[in-house]
Amino acid sequence: MFNCVNLRFLVMRTKEAIVMLKLIPVAIFLLLAVPAVADENSPEYQRALELLAETPLIDGHNDVPWQYRARVDNRIDEIDLAGDTTELDPPMHTDIARLQAGRVGGQFWSIFVPPRYSGDEAVRVQLEQFDIARRLIEAHDELKFVTTADELEAAFSDGYIASLLGMEGGHVLNNSLAVLRMFHELGARYLTLTHWQGHDWADAATDAPRHDGLNEFGKEVVREMNRLGMLVDLSHVSPGVMRDALDVTEAPIIFSHSSAMGVTPHARNVPDDVLDRLPDNGGIVMVTFVPSFVNETLRQWGANRAAERGRLESLHPGEPDKVEAGMDQWLQANPEPVATLSDVADHVDYIRDRIGSDYIGIGGDYDGISTLPKGLEDVSTYPALIAELVRRGYSDEELAGIIGNNALRVMRQAEATAERLQAERPPSDVRITDPE
Repeated sequence: MFNCVNLRFLVMRTKEAIVMLKLIPVAIFLLLAVPAVADENSPEYQRALELLAETPLIDGHNDVPWQYRARVDNRIDEIDLAGDTTELDPPMHTDIARLQAGRVGGQFWSIFVPPRYSGDEAVRVQLEQFDIARRLIEAHDELKFVTTADELEAAFSDGYIASLLGMEGGHVLNNSLAVLRMFHELGARYLTLTHWQGHDWADAATDAPRHDGLNEFGKEVVREMNRLGMLVDLSHVSPGVMRDALDVTEAPIIFSHSSAMGVTPHARNVPDDVLDRLPDNGGIVMVTFVPSFVNETLRQWGANRAAERGRLESLHPGEPDKVEAGMDQWLQANPEPVATLSDVADHVDYIRDRIGSDYIGIGGDYDGISTLPKGLEDVSTYPALIAELVRRGYSDEELAGIIGNNALRVMRQAEATAERLQAERPPSDVRITDPE
């Protein structure tokens, strides 16, 4: 049966199909090759629901806590997550009802601080984001705060959405391992080593390199994370940081929201040589839904759009109206391509074919981006992705791994590594000012 949200999507897509049929016959043929709305009565969809009832779907990255800061300055009562957040302007991708419809069993809520905050201010804002995330979890009976794999499975068995915290951006440590340890005490169970910009000890994928990877202090951050049992998240980092972290870590790493560079060569995706190291490390790529990360035509379109804007700004300096008029004309002649659920499944296929399904998870990045692929518009749509993988011939064991068992394995291995390392060495007193 269709719910109201699915019905609304169906009406929207039907209108879009009529327009495309009139204007671009080839494009409508391609769109029709992928179902606009998942057939919830299909055997594949029903099998997906059965699998999601047995294994907690663990998503690696959702930015709802930052939505509270950006929209309402962290005033928790001003966004009702238990209500219909599609009615907000702009709509959100996440609320309790849609999490339940999507059969989410475990969610890493992103505790994100943009790189524009630095030093002591970054630490303060990070603490405020911990506060809003912990309060959100506490305020909703459907959510349960957890920090371990066993706690996650127990919460899922009891009908909760297990809620974990993951920090995004190593700049928030303010170059202090003591701060890292205190964030772990507050519940952080992963740290994305950078965000879009590099910083004093690590390079980002989307910024000019400063260290050719990790410097010595950055490597010590990885070691201390291993000792704490905090997952090392390599989304956002440069390939050099990926390789250095894999050289140093004693526990499996994760990519909380990245896809495969071999399908879409976006800087935020995982290169083949790094993928090839995951079987030895045991880590996982939590395939993301970011449209330009999963669809190469869309990535190229974005680059061309940026180039056209640069050209117009060069031709019309100080004349923004002419620039915008020119961009309007360009956009009319070059409509934005549409990423689809099938594109995301292609990345899952690629990783499985290259290194196996044991190294795949899911990291949607909901409420951290403005648009989503067709078929994956909000957190209610995870069953549609699993159904597509069923249709593509994945076994139940492979699907259970991708849904959540691979992530649980990684968590347990990181916990076991921490137990061993804490018996072997004390907390690190290394300072970034120490000679390398």
